[in-house]
Amino acid sequence: MSTPGKKLSAWFAATLVVVVFLGYMTTQVIMPAYVPGAAAPGPAGLTDALFYVIAAITVAGAAGVALSRNILYSALGLLMALLGAGSLYVFLAADFVAVTQLLIYIGGVLVLILFAVMLTNRITEVNVSNSSFGTVGGVLLFVAVAPVLVAVVTLTPWRTGITPYSGPTAEIIGHGFLTKWLLPFEVASLVLLATLVGAVVIARKEIKAD
Repeated sequence: MSTPGKKLSAWFAATLVVVVFLGYMTTQVIMPAYVPGAAAPGPAGLTDALFYVIAAITVAGAAGVALSRNILYSALGLLMALLGAGSLYVFLAADFVAVTQLLIYIGGVLVLILFAVMLTNRITEVNVSNSSFGTVGGVLLFVAVAPVLVAVVTLTPWRTGITPYSGPTAEIIGHGFLTKWLLPFEVASLVLLATLVGAVVIARKEIKAD
């Protein structure tokens, strides 16, 4: 079979899998979980409107990162997405996580990426695209994932009451990292260390090859 025929068969199989998956989710998950006659939500206030605006900015920034072919615009979209995510943490009364998001991801990682983009010669002229997966694969993946996320958002009985604790969360998070969540915290640090070691090894191989 020729290469175009193989690609066409692969896309047809992927489309069939997506259709079967959506049919299963609709008939076996979404429809049984739907409760008719549920109470309608109350009128939206200023806080609700602000939440939806920040959520829209976050989603728009993430879409810009994924869809832009210019790495500079992707970096700016990442700035919008990270800033929006940090703002959403404020709505969850997670002050420490919001400040950490601002200082580490925006003030550290993103600034480093922007400096690398700005100081690299003619990097803004490079178009970044993933030709191995293609637009059709991205659309199929979106069609498969988006209904599931929408179903989770609309069918989950979200708790709307007042949180029992509304004070600073840094002490609670630090205590949890050193007691209950000590093992996952150390495992995450080992994963990050292995990533750094791998990056150094790959960089040294490239230097020796040159």
